[in-house]
Amino acid sequence: MITREEVYNLVIKTIKDNVPDMFGDNLSEDTVLNAEGNVDSMGFILVLTKLEGALNVKVPDEEWNDLRTIGDIVDALMKYLPKA
Repeated sequence: MITREEVYNLVIKTIKDNVPDMFGDNLSEDTVLNAEGNVDSMGFILVLTKLEGALNVKVPDEEWNDLRTIGDIVDALMKYLPKA
């Protein structure tokens, strides 16, 4: 079973690989990602869909508006990971 730390590291890597100009190395659980923060809506969708694909999970679209920070994304992905 994948750990929260592994999901967090995957989120950081995915952000750095797909929207590197948005943050530099200043990423933490409290970093705001949504349109109110540093990532535009297309960048946010790109990151989230890549993470869903990598982890084989689906965060319901209606929950996306509640995801503001990296920590929120990690928590949502953990919530929908298949249970062992």
